[in-house]
Amino acid sequence: MPPANPGPGRPYRMDPAGGCPHAANARLLARGPVTPVALPGEVAGMAVLGHAALKEFLGHPDVAKDARHFTALESGAIPEGWPLGAFATVRGMTTADGADHRRLRALVSKAFTARRVEELRPRVEALTVSLLDGLDRAATAGSGVADLRAHFALPLPMGVICELLGVEAAHHDRLHTLSNRVVATDVGPAESMAANREMVEVLSAVAAARTKEPGDDLISALIAAREENGDRLSPQELIGTLMLTVIAGHETTLNLITNAVRALCTHREQLGLVLAGRASWADVVEETLRWDSPVSYFPFRYPTRDLTLAGTVIPKGTPVLAGYSAAGRDESAHGPDAGLFDITRTAETRHLSLGHGTHYCLGAPLARMESTVALRQLFTRYPDLQLAVPESELQRHASFVGNSVRTLPVRLQGVH
Repeated sequence: MPPANPGPGRPYRMDPAGGCPHAANARLLARGPVTPVALPGEVAGMAVLGHAALKEFLGHPDVAKDARHFTALESGAIPEGWPLGAFATVRGMTTADGADHRRLRALVSKAFTARRVEELRPRVEALTVSLLDGLDRAATAGSGVADLRAHFALPLPMGVICELLGVEAAHHDRLHTLSNRVVATDVGPAESMAANREMVEVLSAVAAARTKEPGDDLISALIAAREENGDRLSPQELIGTLMLTVIAGHETTLNLITNAVRALCTHREQLGLVLAGRASWADVVEETLRWDSPVSYFPFRYPTRDLTLAGTVIPKGTPVLAGYSAAGRDESAHGPDAGLFDITRTAETRHLSLGHGTHYCLGAPLARMESTVALRQLFTRYPDLQLAVPESELQRHASFVGNSVRTLPVRLQGVH
């Protein structure tokens, strides 16, 4: 990450190359819970980092998600192919407000109810066993070392979300690659536009196939809702909803599982607590969400008027980043030991890593279920699993949006 700003009023330059956010977050939090930032392309923005300020901001009635409130974008000051453009312009739940948001969320929410998630549990359990078998084979072929992220943490949530949607397995790898390009902050305009265009093409082809042959899946249900009432879901909203669901439905859980395994491998005493029954896998998931949020800075929200937050004015129409990884280690909210990974933590303050307010993560129950199943089965089968390289050598995401590592080479020991 670039060095801290020399003065409190100077915008902090967000590093497009990403990296581990926590040292920079600590420096920024020392300056205050809200700070000006320079986004890629020298676009002026703000970041809300403090827990209390972020919670207030996420639930504020004068904060919007629709990009028509993004002053610089509406004025034509944002160039085509801006790396963060998709976060602002894609049509779907995460960029809708009010009645539009409620309409789109209602159409998708049936796939993520607590009942539906529990119905999926046997499938998640079975898929996890199968992926662990594959991880074992990959490790055997690689002198006992395998990339847990590629062979386990990725295909589990990708397989589940695509099965829910009705996306054939042949598209999974390509959609993940494109998702990575869409959320990357270090790409140029041409690459950004190409990734968005290809993802739209792939999902349009999937939607066309489901139109011809409907199934018991979310895409078929969304298409049926559109055809029953033409104004329920526009073609752009359909593809935008699918894009957002694919990206959010696997990238965040992928990072969550990866970060949890890293944390447990480098905090063996915490792993011992779970294996001894003195803490639960759900405890691991919640502490990982707080301590090493799968999303570091999420774009965008826009004040619909000049908004004073924690004593700092955020001008109307400013693109604002939600600083989840910073809020998770805010000592004013989580105590002086906020930087410690402690699954026995009993703090009254709950993390915000899955959002807050009307845009709270719709897939939260599914992400929690997938992660607890994955971690329980992984460490039950491989209780002595270790990182195959020092944690400091793991290469980080090339994005300040996602927060994780690109690969997670592990050595499977104590196989049962």
